[in-house]
Amino acid sequence: MDSLLSVFFICLALGAFVGFMAGLLGIGGGLIVVPALLYILPSVGISSAQLPHIAIATSLAAIILTSISSTRAHHKRGNIPWDLFKTMLPGIILGALTSGFIAERISAAALQQGFAIFVVLMSIQMAYPFKAESNRELPSAPILFVVAALVAMIAGLMGIGGGVLLVPFLTFFGLQMRYAVGFSAATGLLISLSGSLGYIIAGFNAPELPYGTLGFIYLPALFGLVITSVLMAPVGVKAASTWPTSVLKKIFALLLLCVGLKLILT
Repeated sequence: MDSLLSVFFICLALGAFVGFMAGLLGIGGGLIVVPALLYILPSVGISSAQLPHIAIATSLAAIILTSISSTRAHHKRGNIPWDLFKTMLPGIILGALTSGFIAERISAAALQQGFAIFVVLMSIQMAYPFKAESNRELPSAPILFVVAALVAMIAGLMGIGGGVLLVPFLTFFGLQMRYAVGFSAATGLLISLSGSLGYIIAGFNAPELPYGTLGFIYLPALFGLVITSVLMAPVGVKAASTWPTSVLKKIFALLLLCVGLKLILT
C-alpha cells in the first residue's frame, strides 16, 4: 500500500509537469508520461513483461480529460473541420481499438524499443518542424480511411493522442494549421477513448497484473496524472505568452532524444 501511495504522489508531480509543458509547448503528454512510468511502475511490482503495456495504456487513458478540454476550446473557435472528421472517423476508431490487441501480442522488449525509436524521431521533428506547402488537395476518402487507421493504431501503440502525426500530414495537404490542430484535438479524444477501451479489454485476462489495474490501465497512476495535468495546462498556456517557447522546445527535444536513446540502449 505504501508503494501504491508513493506512485500516486509521484504521478501528481509528473502530471503537473506534463500539464504545464503541454500548455507551454503545445505537445502531447504521452512522450513524457510513458518513459516516466517505465521507471516509476516497477516499484509497485509490475513485471517487465507487462510494464510497457501498462505504461502506454495508462498514458493513453490520461489523455482523455485533457483532450475533452482541448476539443471544446477548439470547437468554440470553429477550428474543427467536422466534415473531414466524419470522413476519417471509421478509420480512427478501427485503428485505436485494435492497438490494444496488437500491443498484447507484442513482447515487452519489442514494444519498448519501438516506443524508444518513435521518441527519437519525434524529438527530431520537434527540433526541426516539418514545413509543409499549402497547395495540395486532401487525398480521397479511401486513402484518408487507411491513413486514419494507421495513425490511430500507431498512436494507440505509443500511448499518444496522434497530433504529432496528424498535424504534419494535414498541413502537407493544404489544411490551415489552426484547423489541423483542432482536428488533431478531436481525434486525440477519440483515439484515447477507443484505445483505452481496447487496452482494458485486451488486459482483462493478462497475467501478472498488480492490484489497481483496469485491464492494462494502472488506476493510481492515472488518477495522479489527471488531477494535476488538467490544473496546470492553463498555467502553461499563460506562460507561453512570455516564455521563449521556440528555444524551450528545442531544449525539450534534446531531452526527448536523450530519453529515447537511453531506452534503446537499455
